[in-house]
Amino acid sequence: MVPSSNAHSASGQADALRIRGLTKAFAAHQVLKGIDLDLPAGRVTALMGANGAGKSTLVRILSGVHQADQGSLSWGGQPVSLHSPAAAVSAGVVTVHQIINDNVVQTLSVADNLLLDRLCAGSIAPLLSERRMHEQAQPLADAVGLQVDLSTPVAQLSQADKQRVAIARAMAHKPRLLILDEPTSSLSDAEAERLFQLVEQLRAQGTGILYITHRLNDIRRLADRIAALRDGVIVGEQDSDPDVGRAVQAMLGHAVGEVGHAVRRGQQQVARFEQARLSASARPFDLSLRRGEITVLTGLLSSGANKVLEALYGLTPLQSGAMRLNDQPWQPASPAAAIAGGVFMVQEERGNNGVIPSFSILHNLTLPFLRQLGLPALWSSRPERDHGERVLAQTGTVYQHADQQLTELSGGNQQKVMLARWLQMPCEVLLLAEPFQGVDIGARRDIARLLRDSSDQRATLVLCTDLEEALELADRLLVFNHDHLVGEHWLDELDIETVIRQISALPQSA
Repeated sequence: MVPSSNAHSASGQADALRIRGLTKAFAAHQVLKGIDLDLPAGRVTALMGANGAGKSTLVRILSGVHQADQGSLSWGGQPVSLHSPAAAVSAGVVTVHQIINDNVVQTLSVADNLLLDRLCAGSIAPLLSERRMHEQAQPLADAVGLQVDLSTPVAQLSQADKQRVAIARAMAHKPRLLILDEPTSSLSDAEAERLFQLVEQLRAQGTGILYITHRLNDIRRLADRIAALRDGVIVGEQDSDPDVGRAVQAMLGHAVGEVGHAVRRGQQQVARFEQARLSASARPFDLSLRRGEITVLTGLLSSGANKVLEALYGLTPLQSGAMRLNDQPWQPASPAAAIAGGVFMVQEERGNNGVIPSFSILHNLTLPFLRQLGLPALWSSRPERDHGERVLAQTGTVYQHADQQLTELSGGNQQKVMLARWLQMPCEVLLLAEPFQGVDIGARRDIARLLRDSSDQRATLVLCTDLEEALELADRLLVFNHDHLVGEHWLDELDIETVIRQISALPQSA
């Protein structure tokens, strides 16, 4: 972590956004119960909070989406009104949201996205030539180190470059406070490091940053200050030499090391890969998945581990080799065929792949299984509601009512709904791609406990590129490196240095 200078710190305190006595309730549910927090200029304040602690509500108030019931906001002693998103931006508070679609229009070009706010505000002519558009957009791209063809549709960019487009668009407003909500949840380690360097650059320029993340390594790397939020109240604020372990304990009410699990070795084989190759140059491997056992695949984003899940789910065939399910040949032609055969998958990036935003929690939950459940389609019936509320209770999902849109829930509760969807029916193999993506530590523990408590009903195969998250869940850890299976480890016999070496080593050819 790079500390701020004393001069910078002093000026930052003078130019802090001061939050005092902030409260917010939705019907009878009191979400924020009196938030007191300073967000100084030129410093990175990390906000930690378990699922349902109120982080999302606080961000929405600061972004002008929700209005606080009570409390005040001031900057340099002057009151600030954030009564709408436009008012928040005008006051200097700009948010880069966790869901990338909330920040960019993927069908538009990079230049169009970077100039979109100016075009909408009428501050530049709407009929500029492409050359003039690029001339005006290029300085915005340069400011965040975005090195792509500005005519490229954003949908064709890497996740890291999409993130940079979002930040460049935000920085065009010259914010006094930049809110980054789970900015590294979809980034590789190398991409995350580039983001960290950009955050440090913005901090050095005097921008105050509110950094919301569940990743402890991000906080250790960047945070000048830590604020822990629990049950709608700031329960710990560290203004210098922040200690992540102490913040986690304040946030959860217990220390990280107090949580663990017994390793289970399954006996009954459910699925098997035989002489499987993920690419033409990769070595073949054999792999058995057994009932009652949670197998976690890990590696860098380029490891190819995702191809194992995609093959089982009928998304991408193996390069060569065979799969078997319950001793029968298995080669599903589509996800629908996989589901019919008892292979379910919780996909990565739930915002794009997992949910229908305009649907309620209830409809998102029951949609894949309406026929099996004997429920009518596309309207809420009493049997559907009773079934859905039963399943949601089993997963500990926190929500106001089942007709809420799923996107109104916190990230952890959205992920619990996605898990509830696929846990409500028996299956042979449950596949999960990055199940902790954008989920705080408390929700991560809840999800891991839920998966472990039900693991004897199936074989479970999980992709986790974050090693800390992988260790939270696994009985057995498999390391992939450029389409090669390079390591197999039981958690009770684990040598972490060996795992790290296998993840980062240059692969040997087949």
